[in-house]
Amino acid sequence: MEQAIERLWRRLQMMVGRGVVTAVDDSGPVQLMQVRASGLEVADRRVRPQEFGLTSNPPVGSDAALAAVSGDRSSTMVVGVNHQGSRPRGLLAGETKLYSQDGKYVYLTADGGIVVEAKGQDVVVNNAKNVTWNLSGKLTIIAPGGIDLKAPLVKSTGDMQDNYESNDRTMKGMREVFNDHLHPVKNVQSGGSTVTSEKPEVPQ
Repeated sequence: MEQAIERLWRRLQMMVGRGVVTAVDDSGPVQLMQVRASGLEVADRRVRPQEFGLTSNPPVGSDAALAAVSGDRSSTMVVGVNHQGSRPRGLLAGETKLYSQDGKYVYLTADGGIVVEAKGQDVVVNNAKNVTWNLSGKLTIIAPGGIDLKAPLVKSTGDMQDNYESNDRTMKGMREVFNDHLHPVKNVQSGGSTVTSEKPEVPQ
């Protein structure tokens, strides 16, 4: 009886452990890891189940939480991973941050909206049929390199205004000025007479 209790206690002790990730195989349907559980024990090709819809490849050196089914260390799984060097710190209660090792992140703040940090790298959206932004306020685009629109047609329900910091006329206003303008036509008759032109036949 005493030996049975001792074996049970030993299995209970071996059900949960921790280690350090030493290798990752992300090529198959389930991610496999090699984990050093102690100075001598290395567990190879251990399954790391991940939540549906979210996957990651932790860097070597990450902390690993281990669970052994029935206390059998030969069936150990990796149930949690943390990389201390890249884990964001200082989040407020209720906040969430999706992040990578090199510092890119999507940050759902408690009261400051959503922040996306691309670390100077490209952001690409592929194969979208339509993209709709429903805003309650204003859309501001800051693009020092310019904006390229590769589209057969650009439409707007409102008016357009260029150089708005120094120009108070919209494109509609400039069209109205052009369509209604008159100007003197000089030296068309002898004696230096001047006449006034008609409005443009083809409006802008």
